[in-house]
Amino acid sequence: TAAIDTPDADEIMRQANAKGWRISDVWNTHWHPDHAGGNAALKAQVGARVTGPSEVERIGAAPDRVVEEGDIVKLGKLTARVIDVGGHTLGHVAYVFDEAKLAFVGDALFSMGCGRLFEGTPQQMWTSLQKISALPDDATLYCAHEYTQSNARFAVTVDKSNPALLERSAEVDRLRAANKPTVPMSLRLEKATNPFLRAPLLKEAIAMPSAQDWEAFAEIRRRKDAFKG
Repeated sequence: TAAIDTPDADEIMRQANAKGWRISDVWNTHWHPDHAGGNAALKAQVGARVTGPSEVERIGAAPDRVVEEGDIVKLGKLTARVIDVGGHTLGHVAYVFDEAKLAFVGDALFSMGCGRLFEGTPQQMWTSLQKISALPDDATLYCAHEYTQSNARFAVTVDKSNPALLERSAEVDRLRAANKPTVPMSLRLEKATNPFLRAPLLKEAIAMPSAQDWEAFAEIRRRKDAFKG
């Protein structure tokens, strides 16, 4: 069994033990402590083998296996390919299971949102989002945080005439009121409602009709960074 990122080693072990699973591997998406902070504890407790980008070394030991775009990782009968989705951080990767049509995208893409650009450039992040967008529309995406409700509140400020967004926002409110999760999410739905993926379609709405696609993305990201809703 692999843990995709390690925000809390104790909780991961509680969940694994309750299900009778043995954590043999850790696959990190990026180096932030809420994603790789439990690596050392899991290695100490169960001897987990850590796979991830080289930047993981910034908060502890280097990964047992360093991966980058184009690499293949395996767990039992499952195979995933690694894609570079840097922008939120440098050396941020996603794990794509093509046969199962699912991907673990870390903080590169959220439900109706995307990660802040702590280290990368808008151009870099836009390129990364295009890689995710190129996956099959029926792919299931596993992001790392439950930010959907706040993301939806921002999304309607830049895409308020989008009926799919308004419908989804209302559904998210219903789910969260019932304390139910909104992730994972489908890529098809993200393409229809995520303002960061829809940046080329929102140039008029953000008063940048002549902007390049990445410039429109950068403006939407700037507005989200300043959003207080």
